[in-house]
Amino acid sequence: MKYIVIGAVAGGASTAARLRRLDEHAEIVIFEKGEYISYANCGLPYYIGNVIKDRNALFVQTAASFNQRFNIDVRTLTEVIAINVDTKTVTAFNQTSGKTYNETYDKLVLSPGAEPIRPPLPGITNEGIFTLRNVADTDYIKAFVNQKQVKKAVVIGAGFIGLEMAENLHDLGLDVSIIEMGNQILAPLDFPIAAIVQQHIREKGVNLLLSSAVTGFEKHNNQLKVLLKSGEALDADVVIMSIGVKPDTRLAVHAGISLGAAKGIWVNEFLQTSNPDIYAVGDAIEFTNPITNQSMNTYLAGPANKQGRICADNIVLGNKKKYNGAINTAIVKVFDMTVAIAGTASKNLSNANIEHLVSTTHNGSHAGYYPGAKQMSIQIAFSPIDGQLLSAQIAGFDGVDKRIDILSSAIKRKSTIYELLEFEHAYAPPFSSAKDPVNIAAFVAENILLKKHKIYYWNNIENITETDILLDVRTISEFEAGHIPNALNIPLDSIRERINELDKNQKIYIYCLGGQRGYLAQQILKQHGFNTENLSGGYQLWKNCTNEIAESNNLAMKTNQMAII
Repeated sequence: MKYIVIGAVAGGASTAARLRRLDEHAEIVIFEKGEYISYANCGLPYYIGNVIKDRNALFVQTAASFNQRFNIDVRTLTEVIAINVDTKTVTAFNQTSGKTYNETYDKLVLSPGAEPIRPPLPGITNEGIFTLRNVADTDYIKAFVNQKQVKKAVVIGAGFIGLEMAENLHDLGLDVSIIEMGNQILAPLDFPIAAIVQQHIREKGVNLLLSSAVTGFEKHNNQLKVLLKSGEALDADVVIMSIGVKPDTRLAVHAGISLGAAKGIWVNEFLQTSNPDIYAVGDAIEFTNPITNQSMNTYLAGPANKQGRICADNIVLGNKKKYNGAINTAIVKVFDMTVAIAGTASKNLSNANIEHLVSTTHNGSHAGYYPGAKQMSIQIAFSPIDGQLLSAQIAGFDGVDKRIDILSSAIKRKSTIYELLEFEHAYAPPFSSAKDPVNIAAFVAENILLKKHKIYYWNNIENITETDILLDVRTISEFEAGHIPNALNIPLDSIRERINELDKNQKIYIYCLGGQRGYLAQQILKQHGFNTENLSGGYQLWKNCTNEIAESNNLAMKTNQMAII
């Protein structure tokens, strides 16, 4: 048998290595149009920022070592320009020799990845404007920043790569601006969790411009200007375009291979394309989301590597192993914070007409009495029918990674919040509390499901009328330091003795800092016949969200003023 793999990064390299382990006698050829194979794509921003100092550390394998270990014919700097399904050949162009030739196959694997979106904006070809997708891009950016005495950087796009680049350029001492067309960073997140991280970005002195569109670029005396739809222009020495990627489907389309609703290469549950002799993995494919049942793409290394293993098994052993899709579990370091997500955000669940409830809790990363505990905020979405966990989002400083992995496992298995009630974690004061933040999130969710805990959300405040009571149960000093307008302050520990100040004919909307004291107050008042709801996520979540809305309003006002001028 002869196997050809097109693309030699995560999915392609993983497929090829597994093919060899399963079939020692097969002829295996990998074509890679770039110079490098099997490199750590996710580490590229950290090499630019000098966090990773040794460039060679980025390479898992070289073409020579891959060939020696796996006896695979690795052809770098060779681009496959056509797949000829009738003759079962590919046409390849060797960029070094300039020669074009054909190569036969019995089975073919497509792993062409995704390509960065680079819109045809005026001036986009100016020197100093880059995208970051591979090692060559990394080398160009790093050399430019080091050699041109760069001082100001503009990152366009606030996705995972954009934020990593912004952090690393900031750590190099550059003045950094981030421009994002959407109204928040990290589109897979819901706004409240994104707002927490946005506040942290602003605290770091980064100029974060949301709901801002770039219309073009100009260059004057070696100084780039980034032109915005608002009429504003930002000075820049270097610009990183990070507005997203799209599946590279050109080869597939020309070969008559079907695409799906998400415009990726369609594959069945065995990762087989519409042509039975051609399989596909990685960023270029689409599959059914296990939560929404809608077609989706994913641009993550983890799923690509796992797909490669499954794909190779099905090619060699027959279609026996099914790919069950991905829930897009992802994590990113944003300066001192960590933010992570698994599953489908509440906003996307709503768009898919999936009924769900949302709860936000705040807890320490480990026992509060042990030094160094840092707060983390966990938002979960779950079914109101059976408590099935549908998504989890976390913003924090320490321990975010292990909590998102726990929650991701539950989501992937279609498990419920009830399992998490008794989740048995490793506990010692430096690592957790006797009741882990995951347990707490489940406790609160269970109370909501059982209607023991009626909640309202930060964006429901505006619906509270004059006939209702907005009750702040924090301490007097906390209240005086800042509170929601029109709130009445009765500290939790004074509730019982001051209960006669409240009217049972009025609905009471309670809040505290994070939610726990509000819940305790709610239980007291409920048992005295009061109609109450407690603010999910508390005052601190409301404050983060409203601060971010104020930032957006200020930007909109500034934009309008410039338009008038």
